[in-house]
Amino acid sequence: MPAHDSFWRTIYTRRSIRAYSDQPIPRELLERLLTAAIWAPNAHNRQPWRFVVVTERSRQQQLAGRMAQRWEQDLLADGLDEAKARAQAERSRTRIMRAGALVLGCLTMREMDRYPDDLRQRLEWQMAVQSAALALGQLLLAAHHEGLGACWMCAPLFAPDVVRSALELPEDWEPQALITLGYPAERNEKTRKPLEEVVLWR
Repeated sequence: MPAHDSFWRTIYTRRSIRAYSDQPIPRELLERLLTAAIWAPNAHNRQPWRFVVVTERSRQQQLAGRMAQRWEQDLLADGLDEAKARAQAERSRTRIMRAGALVLGCLTMREMDRYPDDLRQRLEWQMAVQSAALALGQLLLAAHHEGLGACWMCAPLFAPDVVRSALELPEDWEPQALITLGYPAERNEKTRKPLEEVVLWR
């Protein structure tokens, strides 16, 4: 990687950061991240992504508490020991609560194509999922480039009703992922599998 190339440096040094300082994130910076997100490639250029930015502490606390409660219930139903289930749920709640801001990524099928058969309709929905994921990926890279830490959480997929209620989402917004954001208070060194393990050349 050329040391002077900020693009490649951003790509190679981004990590999932779960601990943040108390420094507030300026609204203008959050808007820059969202602007980066909405310029992602997407199916039919329908731009099916939607975002909810949570910066109010009371709303953040409400969302974190409800999601943690649901996860603890699910863990107990899975047979996990009560103390372990409570501890895992509390870690998740704390992580969400300590973030400087949250971005909930959603999708809407409102402007996507409609088909009479289940197969093509399911594939159309999958294209919307891919579009939303690309947008959130760009948001993560933009956050790192701007000096923020971020972590992708898929928990909303397991508790969409809880998320809808806590954030009062429009009916057609489907929760996909929660991004926690903040100025980093930790370093996270991870590696990647070599290309030989994940690539086929034909």
